[in-house]
Amino acid sequence: MREGSLFNSARRAAPGNARSLGLRMAMELRALLLLSLYFPGLQAQTPLSEERQPEGSNLYFQCPYTAQVNYQRTKAWCRWRDGQCELLVDTTYSTQNATTKRATRGKVTIEDNSTKRIVTITITNLQVKDSGTYSCAYYTNRYEYVLLKTISLIVFKELHKCELDSLSVQCPYSTTVGGTPVYTTDIKAWCRLDQTECNILGRTDGPSTQNHRKAQQGRVLMQDDTRKRTVTITMQKLRAQDTGVYWCVLYTITRLIPILEVKLSVSKKTRRYTAKESGNVTVQCTYSTTDYRAVTKAWCKQSAGNRCNELVNTEWWPSGYLSPPQQGRVTIQDDTSSGVVTITMEELQIKDSGVYWCALYEYPDLSRMVEVTLNISEGTTQTTPAGNSPEPSSNANSFVLLAGVLSVLFLLVLIGSITLWVRRHKQLKRKGTRQAEDIYDKPEDIYDNPEDIAQLDSTDRMESPQDDSKDLKYVTLNFESRLSPEDPLYCNVQPSQAHRKPEDEHVEYATIALKELLTNDKG
Repeated sequence: MREGSLFNSARRAAPGNARSLGLRMAMELRALLLLSLYFPGLQAQTPLSEERQPEGSNLYFQCPYTAQVNYQRTKAWCRWRDGQCELLVDTTYSTQNATTKRATRGKVTIEDNSTKRIVTITITNLQVKDSGTYSCAYYTNRYEYVLLKTISLIVFKELHKCELDSLSVQCPYSTTVGGTPVYTTDIKAWCRLDQTECNILGRTDGPSTQNHRKAQQGRVLMQDDTRKRTVTITMQKLRAQDTGVYWCVLYTITRLIPILEVKLSVSKKTRRYTAKESGNVTVQCTYSTTDYRAVTKAWCKQSAGNRCNELVNTEWWPSGYLSPPQQGRVTIQDDTSSGVVTITMEELQIKDSGVYWCALYEYPDLSRMVEVTLNISEGTTQTTPAGNSPEPSSNANSFVLLAGVLSVLFLLVLIGSITLWVRRHKQLKRKGTRQAEDIYDKPEDIYDNPEDIAQLDSTDRMESPQDDSKDLKYVTLNFESRLSPEDPLYCNVQPSQAHRKPEDEHVEYATIALKELLTNDKG
């Protein structure tokens, strides 16, 4: 019973004061509904309680109630449609603790804090279709909802664009708008909201087919698909001065009934250049080839009152003429394949300082693409661009980039060289240590008597196959005096060296012959 039409007290007959109270409440709600949804004439009236939220945001709304209201009563949140308030959520089936009841249905949450006597409503991810009139109420023991607070919720689209962009907005409408029936033949309009009125920019009262109506007024195109009940509004070649609040409305003779609100912000592209007297400056401006390939481009200088005086345009370029159009010291060239306009000013003078436009030229209008501020000072040097849009890199920037790359390469080479040197040094050190273990002291340094020296016959030495002096191997032989051929020879060999040699290492052999030293022992 409470899930459908909740607030229709006039139909609930009760004796005495209950009946008069119900009738009075129904009349008050109907009056509130009219106040919150209708905007008489061209003037917008502010409802008693109005909430404005951007699309995608969340709504937090509080409904306080007095001590006379039993805190145990069910609280509800409903939306007004066609004179009745349809239930969205209530606290009948809620999670609760000692002081709080909480319930959620869809993206709507209701919370009743009996200690603070406040009902809090939360709606997440607001959409334009959520715009409307809502009430929070409590349920009485007479099967009625008593109004606590009513608000008008306006969810608006917030759009950010740049100059020369296009704006496209879809404005869906139902069979009734603000309690007024909507027919396929009704006129919808697009207007800009000022302080006291909404100025009409376009209407759907143009030529129509069975399910489609289309009308163009200036830069505004409106198309009404009556089958889908959706109006599509398109604004072309946006300008910075188009920033403002717009309404899609149902248009009647006496009033405008809002369907959709749009908050539009249009920003201009700006750049700054500094150059020296007698030098040159080159400016490049990009545009959409899809929208503006065939449109004439121009270069103009801004004067007082935001008026721009044309200096040169691409319309002066005769068909088949190879050179770009030029007017005095200014040259303009339009690359329609890539969507780039290039303007060159030569032999700059101090008086050339000022604000310029890259613009679209559609007689007699100039539509700004980019605003360029040019400062000229005495002397000669190259131009330095700056701004909020991408620019060709200057020579200074190129030099800094090149220096950075070369510095990185130099560091890499230096680190590599140091690494190789350290590795080579360690290898030489290890090799020198092994050789030092094999080098022997000369016999003259070991023995006192020359006769105790055993010399190796040079003819009995085995050299390496390559006969390379660095491959010679030496062995230290210490002989006792008067060494007899029968005495054994010993060699100190470290086991690790024997096992350390790879199997395929080249092995050298030497034959050692002993020659007896002549002595005078017998005689």
